[in-house]
Amino acid sequence: MKRSFFVLCTSFMLTTSFAQSEKYIKAMEALVPAVDTTRSPDGLTQLANSFERIANAEKTMWLPFYYAALCHINKANGYFQTQELDKVDPLMDIAEPLLAKAEELEKNNSEIMCLKKMFNTGKMMADPMNRFMTFGQSAAQALEVARGLNPDNPRVYLLEGIDKYYTPEQYGGSKSEGKKLFEEAMKKFEVFKPASSIHPSWGLSQVKYFLTLE
Repeated sequence: MKRSFFVLCTSFMLTTSFAQSEKYIKAMEALVPAVDTTRSPDGLTQLANSFERIANAEKTMWLPFYYAALCHINKANGYFQTQELDKVDPLMDIAEPLLAKAEELEKNNSEIMCLKKMFNTGKMMADPMNRFMTFGQSAAQALEVARGLNPDNPRVYLLEGIDKYYTPEQYGGSKSEGKKLFEEAMKKFEVFKPASSIHPSWGLSQVKYFLTLE
Protein backbone atom coordinates (compact mmCIF):
# COMPACT_ATOMS: atom_id res chain seq x y z
CA MET A 1 0.00 0.00 0.00
CA LYS A 2 2.79 2.40 0.94
CA ARG A 3 4.65 1.57 -2.27
CA SER A 4 1.53 2.17 -4.38
CA PHE A 5 0.97 5.51 -2.66
CA PHE A 6 4.60 6.50 -3.31
CA VAL A 7 4.33 5.57 -6.99
CA LEU A 8 1.08 7.53 -7.28
CA CYS A 9 2.63 10.63 -5.67
CA THR A 10 5.73 10.41 -7.84
CA SER A 11 3.62 10.03 -10.96
CA PHE A 12 1.54 13.08 -9.99
CA MET A 13 4.65 15.19 -9.37
CA LEU A 14 6.21 14.17 -12.68
CA THR A 15 2.98 14.92 -14.55
CA THR A 16 2.67 18.31 -12.85
CA SER A 17 6.32 19.11 -13.59
CA PHE A 18 5.87 18.11 -17.23
CA ALA A 19 2.76 20.27 -17.54
CA GLN A 20 4.59 23.23 -16.03
CA SER A 21 7.50 22.64 -18.39
CA GLU A 22 5.19 22.54 -21.40
CA LYS A 23 3.50 25.76 -20.30
CA TYR A 24 6.88 27.42 -19.75
CA ILE A 25 8.20 26.42 -23.17
CA LYS A 26 5.05 27.57 -24.95
CA ALA A 27 5.13 30.92 -23.16
CA MET A 28 8.78 31.40 -24.09
CA GLU A 29 8.28 30.29 -27.69
CA ALA A 30 5.65 33.00 -28.09
CA LEU A 31 8.15 35.68 -27.04
CA VAL A 32 11.63 34.65 -28.16
CA PRO A 33 11.22 35.46 -31.91
CA ALA A 34 10.33 39.06 -30.99
CA VAL A 35 13.78 39.55 -29.43
CA ASP A 36 15.29 39.77 -32.92
CA THR A 37 12.66 42.12 -34.35
CA THR A 38 11.56 44.48 -31.57
CA ARG A 39 13.28 47.86 -31.71
CA SER A 40 10.91 50.45 -30.25
CA PRO A 41 11.42 51.49 -26.60
CA ASP A 42 7.81 50.67 -25.68
CA GLY A 43 7.98 47.32 -27.45
CA LEU A 44 11.19 46.39 -25.67
CA THR A 45 9.72 47.41 -22.30
CA GLN A 46 6.66 45.23 -22.87
CA LEU A 47 8.81 42.32 -24.01
CA ALA A 48 11.13 42.66 -21.00
CA ASN A 49 8.13 42.75 -18.65
CA SER A 50 6.75 39.58 -20.23
CA PHE A 51 10.03 37.75 -19.76
CA GLU A 52 10.26 38.99 -16.17
CA ARG A 53 6.79 37.61 -15.42
CA ILE A 54 7.95 34.21 -16.65
CA ALA A 55 11.18 34.55 -14.67
CA ASN A 56 9.21 35.25 -11.49
CA ALA A 57 7.12 32.14 -12.10
CA GLU A 58 10.03 29.91 -13.16
CA LYS A 59 12.74 31.01 -10.76
CA THR A 60 15.16 28.19 -11.64
CA MET A 61 15.23 28.91 -15.39
CA TRP A 62 18.01 31.18 -16.63
CA LEU A 63 16.61 32.03 -20.07
CA PRO A 64 13.79 34.41 -19.03
CA PHE A 65 16.23 36.39 -16.87
CA TYR A 66 18.67 36.48 -19.79
CA TYR A 67 16.06 37.71 -22.28
CA ALA A 68 14.64 40.30 -19.89
CA ALA A 69 18.14 41.72 -19.39
CA LEU A 70 18.78 41.64 -23.14
CA CYS A 71 15.62 43.67 -23.83
CA HIS A 72 16.66 46.37 -21.36
CA ILE A 73 20.18 46.46 -22.82
CA ASN A 74 18.82 46.70 -26.37
CA LYS A 75 16.59 49.55 -25.27
CA ALA A 76 19.58 51.32 -23.70
CA ASN A 77 21.53 50.83 -26.92
CA GLY A 78 18.72 52.52 -28.81
CA TYR A 79 18.98 55.53 -26.52
CA PHE A 80 22.72 55.62 -27.09
CA GLN A 81 22.11 55.78 -30.83
CA THR A 82 19.75 58.74 -30.36
CA GLN A 83 22.24 60.25 -27.88
CA GLU A 84 19.75 60.25 -25.01
CA LEU A 85 22.59 59.20 -22.73
CA ASP A 86 20.80 60.10 -19.49
CA LYS A 87 18.44 57.18 -20.14
CA VAL A 88 21.16 54.54 -20.48
CA ASP A 89 22.30 54.01 -16.87
CA PRO A 90 18.78 53.61 -15.41
CA LEU A 91 18.13 50.79 -17.87
CA MET A 92 21.47 49.17 -17.09
CA ASP A 93 20.55 49.32 -13.39
CA ILE A 94 17.46 47.25 -14.22
CA ALA A 95 19.36 44.83 -16.46
CA GLU A 96 22.24 44.19 -14.04
CA PRO A 97 20.43 42.04 -11.42
CA LEU A 98 18.62 40.12 -14.15
CA LEU A 99 21.92 39.34 -15.82
CA ALA A 100 23.45 38.38 -12.48
CA LYS A 101 20.55 35.99 -11.81
CA ALA A 102 20.94 34.35 -15.21
CA GLU A 103 24.64 33.81 -14.54
CA GLU A 104 23.92 32.47 -11.06
CA LEU A 105 21.60 29.86 -12.57
CA GLU A 106 23.77 29.00 -15.60
CA LYS A 107 27.52 29.16 -15.08
CA ASN A 108 30.13 29.27 -17.85
CA ASN A 109 27.70 30.06 -20.65
CA SER A 110 28.86 31.76 -23.85
CA GLU A 111 25.51 33.50 -24.42
CA ILE A 112 25.51 35.02 -20.95
CA MET A 113 29.09 36.21 -21.43
CA CYS A 114 28.06 37.87 -24.71
CA LEU A 115 25.33 39.65 -22.78
CA LYS A 116 27.86 40.72 -20.14
CA LYS A 117 29.94 42.15 -22.98
CA MET A 118 26.92 44.12 -24.20
CA PHE A 119 26.14 45.31 -20.69
CA ASN A 120 29.68 46.59 -20.08
CA THR A 121 29.83 48.22 -23.51
CA GLY A 122 26.57 50.03 -22.78
CA LYS A 123 27.85 51.26 -19.44
CA MET A 124 31.04 52.48 -21.09
CA MET A 125 29.31 54.27 -23.96
CA ALA A 126 27.15 56.27 -21.55
CA ASP A 127 30.36 58.07 -20.51
CA PRO A 128 33.28 56.75 -22.62
CA MET A 129 35.90 59.26 -21.51
CA ASN A 130 35.56 58.31 -17.84
CA ARG A 131 34.54 54.67 -18.13
CA PHE A 132 36.71 53.12 -20.83
CA MET A 133 39.38 51.79 -18.49
CA THR A 134 36.83 49.95 -16.36
CA PHE A 135 33.81 48.96 -18.44
CA GLY A 136 35.70 48.89 -21.75
CA GLN A 137 38.17 46.33 -20.46
CA SER A 138 35.42 44.32 -18.77
CA ALA A 139 33.53 44.20 -22.07
CA ALA A 140 36.60 42.92 -23.94
CA GLN A 141 37.28 40.30 -21.27
CA ALA A 142 33.68 39.06 -21.32
CA LEU A 143 33.80 38.65 -25.10
CA GLU A 144 37.01 36.63 -24.91
CA VAL A 145 35.48 34.37 -22.28
CA ALA A 146 32.41 33.95 -24.52
CA ARG A 147 34.66 32.94 -27.41
CA GLY A 148 36.56 30.48 -25.25
CA LEU A 149 33.35 28.85 -24.02
CA ASN A 150 31.95 28.48 -27.54
CA PRO A 151 34.10 29.55 -30.51
CA ASP A 152 31.20 28.66 -32.82
CA ASN A 153 28.81 31.17 -31.23
CA PRO A 154 27.97 33.61 -34.08
CA ARG A 155 27.07 36.39 -31.64
CA VAL A 156 30.71 36.56 -30.53
CA TYR A 157 31.77 37.59 -34.04
CA LEU A 158 28.80 39.92 -34.50
CA LEU A 159 29.66 41.84 -31.33
CA GLU A 160 33.35 41.91 -32.15
CA GLY A 161 32.54 43.11 -35.66
CA ILE A 162 30.37 45.97 -34.35
CA ASP A 163 33.22 47.09 -32.10
CA LYS A 164 35.76 46.95 -34.91
CA TYR A 165 33.47 48.64 -37.42
CA TYR A 166 32.52 51.63 -35.27
CA THR A 167 35.78 52.21 -33.38
CA PRO A 168 37.83 55.02 -34.97
CA GLU A 169 40.96 53.81 -36.76
CA GLN A 170 43.25 55.74 -34.41
CA TYR A 171 41.91 53.57 -31.59
CA GLY A 172 42.25 50.26 -33.43
CA GLY A 173 39.03 50.23 -35.41
CA SER A 174 38.69 49.17 -39.03
CA LYS A 175 35.61 48.99 -41.21
CA SER A 176 37.23 46.38 -43.46
CA GLU A 177 38.17 44.21 -40.48
CA GLY A 178 34.68 44.69 -39.11
CA LYS A 179 33.19 43.42 -42.38
CA LYS A 180 35.41 40.33 -42.19
CA LEU A 181 34.05 39.60 -38.74
CA PHE A 182 30.47 40.02 -39.98
CA GLU A 183 31.28 37.55 -42.77
CA GLU A 184 32.63 35.13 -40.17
CA ALA A 185 29.46 35.60 -38.11
CA MET A 186 27.38 34.76 -41.18
CA LYS A 187 29.35 31.54 -41.70
CA LYS A 188 28.74 30.62 -38.08
CA PHE A 189 25.02 31.36 -38.41
CA GLU A 190 24.77 29.09 -41.44
CA VAL A 191 25.65 26.06 -39.32
CA PHE A 192 24.51 27.26 -35.89
CA LYS A 193 21.81 25.25 -34.15
CA PRO A 194 20.39 26.60 -30.87
CA ALA A 195 20.11 24.10 -28.03
CA SER A 196 16.31 24.36 -28.17
CA SER A 197 13.48 26.42 -29.63
CA ILE A 198 13.87 28.96 -26.81
CA HIS A 199 17.66 29.24 -26.61
CA PRO A 200 19.36 32.34 -28.08
CA SER A 201 19.38 32.52 -31.87
CA TRP A 202 19.18 36.29 -32.37
CA GLY A 203 21.60 38.35 -34.44
CA LEU A 204 21.27 37.06 -38.01
CA SER A 205 19.24 40.06 -39.16
CA GLN A 206 21.89 42.37 -37.71
CA VAL A 207 24.66 40.53 -39.53
CA LYS A 208 22.76 40.80 -42.81
CA TYR A 209 22.31 44.54 -42.23
CA PHE A 210 25.98 45.15 -41.51
CA LEU A 211 27.02 43.20 -44.59
CA THR A 212 25.09 45.73 -46.72
CA LEU A 213 27.15 48.64 -45.40
CA GLU A 214 30.13 50.04 -47.23
